[in-house]
Amino acid sequence: MFSHLSHLECSRTGERHDADVVQGTSPVGAPLLARYDLERVAATVDKAVLATREASLWKYHEVLPVRDPRFVTTLGEGWTPIVGLPAYGRAVGLPRLAMKDEGLIPTGTFKARGAAVGVSRAAELGVRGVGMPTNGNAGSAWATYAARAGLPSLIVMPEGAPEITRTECAAAGAELYLVDGLIGDAGAIVHEAIGRRPGWQEVSTLKEPYRLEGKKTMGYELAEQLGWRLPDVILYPTGGGVGLIGIHKALLEMREMGWITGPLPRWVAVQATGCAPIVRAYGAGARESEPFPDAQTVAFGITVPKALGDFLVLDAIRETDGCAVEVSDEDLLAEQRRLAASDGAFICPEGAACLAAARDLRESGWIREDEHVLVINTGTGIKYPDTITVDAPLLPVGGRLP
Repeated sequence: MFSHLSHLECSRTGERHDADVVQGTSPVGAPLLARYDLERVAATVDKAVLATREASLWKYHEVLPVRDPRFVTTLGEGWTPIVGLPAYGRAVGLPRLAMKDEGLIPTGTFKARGAAVGVSRAAELGVRGVGMPTNGNAGSAWATYAARAGLPSLIVMPEGAPEITRTECAAAGAELYLVDGLIGDAGAIVHEAIGRRPGWQEVSTLKEPYRLEGKKTMGYELAEQLGWRLPDVILYPTGGGVGLIGIHKALLEMREMGWITGPLPRWVAVQATGCAPIVRAYGAGARESEPFPDAQTVAFGITVPKALGDFLVLDAIRETDGCAVEVSDEDLLAEQRRLAASDGAFICPEGAACLAAARDLRESGWIREDEHVLVINTGTGIKYPDTITVDAPLLPVGGRLP
């Protein structure tokens, strides 16, 4: 059996829902979580067999929602490397610091994972088109994979989103609009439009169940890549938080199947000072966050004033004795450039926020020097060219260097 998908479950009430019809959120407006027959997976899938499969996220198909492999829409996504950061790590007192680099995935960010699985399942369920608001990278990924699957896509993004993501959407033939506002403003427009398009599905963050399933494959991968031993700490740049929620879900699934044992990594949700609703909620001991006023940060992918799944992020942090921290734009940009110069890795500003947080948490003693620390870099820096100032003097033909 290609998938052992069982049902969908309301993340707030635990109520079961049919997984084989198009679903959005639960009746109480909460995200729906895909559940699997994990007992059967554990009985039929040997971890050693996984190593013989093609190195893509689809190697974990038993715990993914697509039932018929004919509907798998793929560009070879997944199995991104975990690389050490020796020079940077030594400089900040974290010699066991490493990074899972999602910048090497199709479309240049981890959003391709959610798009691959979400589009595949939408096609399998007979969806006629997909529509979403986006801060940029998710839109370009969903437009790309929708094109691959032969589905039309509607993408609405804030005018301030990275310009390259507009180009990607246009290249993929998406119906693209810009809005003079934030992602929530884009979401209201998409929601109204999808309501007038029979057969279309709104695929906003956590408003459909399967983007999360694509993101969770980062958890399966990192466990397998590390020999089924987990890091002590994982730092994740948190806007909507789908990746953090997904990896945590994967770790819980693997623990239930007996694939991993021992304590789970301590989660660190990293946000920017200019948009830190989850940090504030964590500090206040709240169950969920309040909308963050006047949200703005250069790390555009984490500019989410109020995440639908914020309570799931906070649950993961507290279950693992983790924390939520904020860093300034100035600090994250400095770490972005510092890593590129020290270790040759040009990462996105969201990933750089995690480096700034790791440095701060090491200085405070919250992370110990001997701990294995993993940063999730969610995208490539080349999608954010404006974050680096280039000072290159123009030489005349035949000129000489000083």
